[in-house]
Amino acid sequence: MYQQEKIKPYGNEGDKGKLVAKMFDNIADHYDTLNHRLSWNIDKGWRRRAIKQLERFHPQVILDVATGTGDFAVQSAAMLSPEKVIGADISEGMMAIGRKKAKTLGLENIITFQKEDALNMSFPDNSFDAVTAAFGIRNFQDLDRGLAEMCRVLKPGGHLIILELTTPISFPMKQLFKIYSHTFLPLYASFISKDKSAYEYLTATIEAFPQGEQMMDIFQKAGFRENSFERLTFGICTLYLAQK
Repeated sequence: MYQQEKIKPYGNEGDKGKLVAKMFDNIADHYDTLNHRLSWNIDKGWRRRAIKQLERFHPQVILDVATGTGDFAVQSAAMLSPEKVIGADISEGMMAIGRKKAKTLGLENIITFQKEDALNMSFPDNSFDAVTAAFGIRNFQDLDRGLAEMCRVLKPGGHLIILELTTPISFPMKQLFKIYSHTFLPLYASFISKDKSAYEYLTATIEAFPQGEQMMDIFQKAGFRENSFERLTFGICTLYLAQK
């Protein structure tokens, strides 16, 4: 078990998957605003960079796991012009916002959303040309199982793109990020969303989550090959690319 799998929102009692779903339902209305403000809108650039990694492969059927409010799914549909994008998540509250985005942008015929447990998805083997996930896999109750599921539903030769928040490893960003994530972030989040504990949980999972070289071994164990990673914005975010 990885350290972040032991961390649960709202205390340590109960099933982590259900608690995570409850947490995201609670903060859904404020999630996009907080994400963009707390990252100074840099998160939008991270998504664009990740999607550009897929351009040369021309994926036509894409699964966005832990899709949340659908930002990655929407950007993928706009930039890659695929035939179909499915956004999967355990939070209906978050996906309801994603559906509104897709409809507003006229993408509702390309993007669909459905409730899925990332550890036991309903899709057949070898269903997707690409699988994506942005800032969600550190909430998995079982990281190995979740990544193995992503590998299962990918077609042979298909690609996995993951963005995940990470802790910088170099001075002074490492120290500055710790101060920012432990003071300003939860205080500002509690002011906007009225759920300080949710953002304290999210900060804790960032610090506990395996990153960089360690993730390469985890991807290989899950069945991926040709795994690589790139640290973005001084290591605040890491972009992972893997192939089945």
